[in-house]
Amino acid sequence: MLIDSHCHLEYEGLVEDQQGVLARAREAGIGGFLNISTRQREWDKVVGTAAREADVWASVGIHPHEADQHADLGEAALLEAAADPKVIGIGETGLDYYYDKSDRAVQQALFRTHIGVARKTGLPLIVHTRDAEDDTARILSEEMEKGAFPALIHCFTASAGFGRQMLDLGLTISLSGIVTFRNAADLQAVAAKLPEDRLLVETDSPFLAPVPHRGRKCEPAYTADTARFVAGLRGVTPEHLAETTTRNFFALFRKAAA
Repeated sequence: MLIDSHCHLEYEGLVEDQQGVLARAREAGIGGFLNISTRQREWDKVVGTAAREADVWASVGIHPHEADQHADLGEAALLEAAADPKVIGIGETGLDYYYDKSDRAVQQALFRTHIGVARKTGLPLIVHTRDAEDDTARILSEEMEKGAFPALIHCFTASAGFGRQMLDLGLTISLSGIVTFRNAADLQAVAAKLPEDRLLVETDSPFLAPVPHRGRKCEPAYTADTARFVAGLRGVTPEHLAETTTRNFFALFRKAAA
């Protein structure tokens, strides 16, 4: 069994055929799905899907692209939403300086708000970072000094040095279909050497379809393709990688195993 540790089942491209998407993924051996939220108005839908589907869980959070529209969001709203039995993670949150769709100071402040909720609830923080390695590492390091919290870097595409910093802070690394891309040699080198107990796989669907599905809408079923590729990089069987990443998922997202 594999788990898609990061997908957007409410997004255009998946939501129109959500039952079909889930059925195809289950047939491909995907036995669990973490349905990620990116803005407050979609929390009810994300949690509602998780409530209907036994093998789907939810997160609550604000993507950095949406930070300006949620600048006044406090811990209380996140804490209330996180109390739902099917909510197992906080995020996705973080920093995105590539698109800069929200003010960087607002992104940073909201990132710290999410961290505080992760610390209070014990639910893992799901971190998005793009072109913001220095500030992401600085904020996570500063906040860890205030009190530890579980966290992961989703859709890891950063440098090996940043990856080492994150591992040193105790974070988990999640790999998406990007690792299968022809121009991803540096990422592939990192993926081959990640500690076995700190590795997850994901699709970030409907985005970033892995080889051999490039150019198509990504679906959670394609977790199997990414996992097979990563297993090859690491010199292990796909079955071993599936067992390892599933075990890691439940070790990190402990509420899912409760």
